[in-house]
Amino acid sequence: MTSLFSPLQVGELKLANRIVMAPLTRNRSPDAVPQDIAVDYYTQRATAGLIITEATAISHQGQGYSDVPGLYGTEQLDAWKRVTDSVHAAGGKIVVQLWHVGRVSHTELQPDGGKPVAPSAITAKTKTVLIKDGVPTFVETSEPRALKAAEIPAIVHTYAAAARNAVETAGFDGVEVHAANGYLLDQFLKDGSNHRTDDYGGSIENRARFVLEVMRAVTDAVGGGKTGIRLSPVTPANDANDSDPQPLFDHVIRQLATLNLAYIHIIEGATGGPRELPDRPFDYEALKAAYREAGGRGAWMVNNGYDQSSAEAALKDGDDLVAFGKPFISNPDLVRRLKEGAPLNEWDKNTFYGGGKKGYTDYPALKD
Repeated sequence: MTSLFSPLQVGELKLANRIVMAPLTRNRSPDAVPQDIAVDYYTQRATAGLIITEATAISHQGQGYSDVPGLYGTEQLDAWKRVTDSVHAAGGKIVVQLWHVGRVSHTELQPDGGKPVAPSAITAKTKTVLIKDGVPTFVETSEPRALKAAEIPAIVHTYAAAARNAVETAGFDGVEVHAANGYLLDQFLKDGSNHRTDDYGGSIENRARFVLEVMRAVTDAVGGGKTGIRLSPVTPANDANDSDPQPLFDHVIRQLATLNLAYIHIIEGATGGPRELPDRPFDYEALKAAYREAGGRGAWMVNNGYDQSSAEAALKDGDDLVAFGKPFISNPDLVRRLKEGAPLNEWDKNTFYGGGKKGYTDYPALKD
């Protein structure tokens, strides 16, 4: 019988189990460069079937928070190579999450203090994080400017270049395109943030155009078997909303089915909140069925507040992978603890963002 501890072939990746470490922003990469403690952090968690790194900016323009890592400089790639080498030596698999935040940014984080970019010049009703003197502070996002259509191909190219650098230079096993949580690709998808009247706005097909161009470019660069995508149909995170998400995401998922992706990563409900939103009903089983009916063979990964019992139930219902977030922060040996039925360490939310080893690499593992 399939369990969380059953192996699985996911595209080109052979996973030892079905427990995925979800991407977790930790704000510990000054100048967008992962530090030596990141090597320890990810290696401690290498028993996960798959590690998805914290969201990692594909360009300086794509940065939206202080001290988050990037993939656009030699020093960044070299630092990530130290991480991937160590995770591989420990027997793990690791992919990097490709990120462009779009309007969820601040002028202090943008090249030359410019405005963040977005599908439309609509300020996100959310906050970002600036770190000053080592103290993380939540601040309102800055007013964005609307991207010109002529600028979009360059961003598509940047996604592909970041994917290629991640696999060929930094040694990642693959990439996950972050198209969720109200960031740039999700902003183009949803009509709450996309008021364009050109080929990238209006109809479902037009709003989906950008993300599908990115996915084709990334799969051309590194192969569908090394590529995943993260989607969040109804999360309100970062002021994300769409008036009719079911047909929108049914269209997107059917188009993705043709790309032979390694996996589809779905955030159910509100990111970090309830999986069921009464004011935003969504049929995830219908979404998965649409993907399979269109020929999609990638693994189906579910995410949002799962514990061992609900995760096992999800596998029984036909899902393939389950992502765990905060439990992996405080339990570097989460896989072992789940397998042995051992109690879990409690996390300290005060150390989630910024800082050093405390709340990052100092959570205890079980003693042998």
